[in-house]
Amino acid sequence: MHIPDGFIPLAQCAIYYIIMIVALYFSAKWARANLDEKRIPLLAVLAAGIFAIMSMNMPIPFGTSGHMVGGALVAIVFMAPEAAVLVFTAVLLIQALFFGDGGITALGANVFNMAIVGGCVGLFTFKGLQGLIGKYPSAFVAAWLATLVAAVVAAIEMAIAGTFPLTVGIASMALYHAFIGIIEGVLTVIVLYALEKFRPDLLAWNRE
Repeated sequence: MHIPDGFIPLAQCAIYYIIMIVALYFSAKWARANLDEKRIPLLAVLAAGIFAIMSMNMPIPFGTSGHMVGGALVAIVFMAPEAAVLVFTAVLLIQALFFGDGGITALGANVFNMAIVGGCVGLFTFKGLQGLIGKYPSAFVAAWLATLVAAVVAAIEMAIAGTFPLTVGIASMALYHAFIGIIEGVLTVIVLYALEKFRPDLLAWNRE
């Protein structure tokens, strides 16, 4: 799902950068109001875990890649998509600068897809379903859907950029990430269950 440099024209990259900067502004305000000495280490641990799972790439036709994301997990743990924006901006920047995964010009687009889209879809799906099917089934569905939607949005962006055809791009990205999302859903539930059992004080849903 990492979009490399050169896949999106610079004018379009600038639009995604503006969106990312605005999101970072609000995320920084959220962090000042909500992060403390207990939750900052949790954010760092989640960032390290997301860095690891996103490094396990599966090549997808036309030059992009498929992998687990983690945007829903971060957003659900903190009950805030702003947390996902902070984590993914840091992780994606490091990956682009030092590991050749994604690109600097495409950083705004990648943050938009994985953090903003993934985080918002994940969190609001979870909130919408938890009263109907329970927390953990809701977390599974939220993580699966967030991964799938983020991948489809990336395909749409590259189709707008003229990188590859819309229908082929969506089919490829959606097919791969529909299966990847199942694994991500399971891992999301495992992490949330472990936090609920051993450190329930760190989960924002216990403070609402």
